[in-house]
Amino acid sequence: MTDPIVPPAPPTPAYAATGKPATFPGKTLGIVAIPVAIVASVIGIILGFVAKSQSKRAGVKNTPATVAVVIGFILLVLTIIGVAIAVVGAVALVGQCTDLGPGVHEVNGVTYTCG
Repeated sequence: MTDPIVPPAPPTPAYAATGKPATFPGKTLGIVAIPVAIVASVIGIILGFVAKSQSKRAGVKNTPATVAVVIGFILLVLTIIGVAIAVVGAVALVGQCTDLGPGVHEVNGVTYTCG
């Protein structure tokens, strides 16, 4: 009895020409966008969207770019909330000093230095 001859499987597109895995457009930029989104959220969001666009044109999914966009938006919202709280606190302090006048004052156990 003879064994049937099975032809080799055709190479997948990822390994077609070079024998090495193909790189997916936007993947590296998506990976870079994650730490950038942590440090500078707006720039990370922009890089994430650019990486997603490049990958979408190539027809591949880019999870790192999606992660960068999500992290960037979360940190942007937290930054906006933090700035708003700081501004409200500064306005309250200035208002308290306006009421008390210059000098060192103690109100309800809290010392204010105005001047």
